[in-house]
Amino acid sequence: MQLGIQLPEIERIVHWPEYRAMAELAEQVGFASIWLGDHLLYDKPEGPEGPWECWTLLGAIAAVTERVLIGPLVSPTGFRGAALLAKMAGTVDEISNGRLVLGLGSGWNEREFSAFGFPFDHRVSRFAEEFEIITGLIRHGRVDFEGEYHAAPETVLVPPARPDLPIMIGSTGPRMLSLTATHMDWWNEWWSRFDNSPELLPPYIERLDSALRAAGREPDEVVRSVALLVGLEGATGRLMGAETDSPPIVGTADEIADQILAFSSMVDHVQIVVDPITVESIEQLAPVVAKVHAG
Repeated sequence: MQLGIQLPEIERIVHWPEYRAMAELAEQVGFASIWLGDHLLYDKPEGPEGPWECWTLLGAIAAVTERVLIGPLVSPTGFRGAALLAKMAGTVDEISNGRLVLGLGSGWNEREFSAFGFPFDHRVSRFAEEFEIITGLIRHGRVDFEGEYHAAPETVLVPPARPDLPIMIGSTGPRMLSLTATHMDWWNEWWSRFDNSPELLPPYIERLDSALRAAGREPDEVVRSVALLVGLEGATGRLMGAETDSPPIVGTADEIADQILAFSSMVDHVQIVVDPITVESIEQLAPVVAKVHAG
């Protein structure tokens, strides 16, 4: 099992020099991947909050790292034109020398859709069309599509994207899994759905495996990943997205590693969301990374 880390979203305003320092240190201490949330705006009790634009940061992180996988966790397809998103993904993958994992989802936060002028209705139906455009352009370099919500007439991706660029789906909805099972390379679930607990994860894995088999695929063809919440000294609670009551993984480095390894029989990759997420936290996690990767 491999261990990745999500960099800050709206925990506080983080400027590029700190993002760069965290990305470089995460690679140095041995993390296998670096992830960014893709959101635009949250309404919080203390006022509106928002992160920097995800894909711009991904391009910058791609340029200052050499080994780690990078990706959005995950990108709502409705935020950007589908063909444009495919072109952006190909560009960031090129900058990273083939290290991008393209995480996709339909989005959930109506506030940011409406604030930035994106339609929120029929999200899954819209996603289905966007997904067809994106996969066509990435896998084949061209698409000629006319749908109810989107069109990509005689669209060509030049320069072409890497045709085997991995696509990750961040959903366990039956319809979403059915729509994506043929083309997904990775799958991801967020800790709040299974309460950060390995005992509650199996039903979601079974739902994924069933969708893959229905699409004529074997479950081991897809990299299975989960995001887990880890609390270190100074944690103040999750401050991104909707708050949950799911308890974080806590303890000594060995105890944290052991709790993460409890998922190793079910998943191939874990993205940890660390509270607090700082340079110092990444340094503290170095022995956790070493133990998890040692198995």
